[in-house]
Amino acid sequence: MFLLYISELIDILESHGINVKVFADDVKLYLKIISDFNFVQFRAALDSLYSWANLWQLPISVDKCYAFNIGTVVFHASLSINNSILPIASSVRDLGITVTNNLSPSVHISDIVSRAHKRALAIHRCLVSCDVNILLHAYKVYVRPRVEHNCIIWAPSTLSDIDSLESVQRRFTKRLSGLHSFSYEARLKRLKLQSLELRRLLTDLMWCYEIIFGLVDVDVNQFFTLSSVPQTRGHRYKVFKPHSTGIRCTFFCERVVNVWNNLPNFSSINTFKRSINSVDFSRFLLRNFNGHFVLVVFMVYCFNTFVSVLGQL
Repeated sequence: MFLLYISELIDILESHGINVKVFADDVKLYLKIISDFNFVQFRAALDSLYSWANLWQLPISVDKCYAFNIGTVVFHASLSINNSILPIASSVRDLGITVTNNLSPSVHISDIVSRAHKRALAIHRCLVSCDVNILLHAYKVYVRPRVEHNCIIWAPSTLSDIDSLESVQRRFTKRLSGLHSFSYEARLKRLKLQSLELRRLLTDLMWCYEIIFGLVDVDVNQFFTLSSVPQTRGHRYKVFKPHSTGIRCTFFCERVVNVWNNLPNFSSINTFKRSINSVDFSRFLLRNFNGHFVLVVFMVYCFNTFVSVLGQL
């Protein structure tokens, strides 16, 4: 009933040329600002919003409203509701995800990692049992979802953020009985766990499959362009990767393309699930421990060679 009640507001705001997103009683208005005319559009839309709210006796929580600028160009023109100037925020929390004006997920990751560590410590402190299976089940139910919720939107692209997220699982498994002396990779094998980075990659692939094959109510053309070039290797559903730079390269529809195009052939969703669980994705992971070990050994070898050459000179 509330959706029927508020649906008229969407038509009113869109009549001003404003893009509108509504979730329950939260309304988001956004527009690409190019000139002062766009600010006139925005102000008119805000005036219509206030008039509609007064007409239907739905007061607006102006103290919870703000302006949020995304991009390198900062506009200083002010926006207001009922003569109350909206503050300009550098970061906002939208449906559980913290978004910054440079679209970096670092602030969001720091927040969820801190909360996940506290929850993991609470499990170790509150559960009397030291049974590994019980503690691991509690971790999967109460901790891991905290660091994976909506990860398609905010997936990290830097090693520091990846390591920060991985530290939640690394620290929890290290405190399990009998696993303290094992390396993180050995603990994962013994517990039959996947790294959080690998799980995010598999989630990306599953969403890519569901979007391309129409299993979710999302327009595939807004995310992907299927390649028209006939393929002789792998599957038949290769995706064209557009040229992009900057933060855009880290978005879901960009980062998943290379992995998706390198998948083996599949004919159904069941064969697809089996194929992605059997493929080695280590070359697509930024945090490859084996690769780092080889790099360190190679650097040590080069350093020793360099020292020996200096000794001969």
